[in-house]
Amino acid sequence: MLRRDWNLRRLRVAQGLLQERLALAAGIDRAYVGRVGRGSENVAISTLEAMARALSVPVAHLLVELDGEAERPASSKAGRKPAH
Repeated sequence: MLRRDWNLRRLRVAQGLLQERLALAAGIDRAYVGRVGRGSENVAISTLEAMARALSVPVAHLLVELDGEAERPASSKAGRKPAH
């Protein structure tokens, strides 16, 4: 199975971003980010561009197809980060 929908989660978690932070930076709804990450939402190119900008990656990084042997990306740690 090709897992293109895992790219968003993989990139977001690698940068330590929660769905809420990514959504805020991209100007989209947090629940929508979750649905995209689960592959249950069709995404407009403009939304992909906004998420890619927020992640500081080319849009192509969100479209790469991972092979069936790719591991499911880790989840972010739950809860808010402490204020600095």
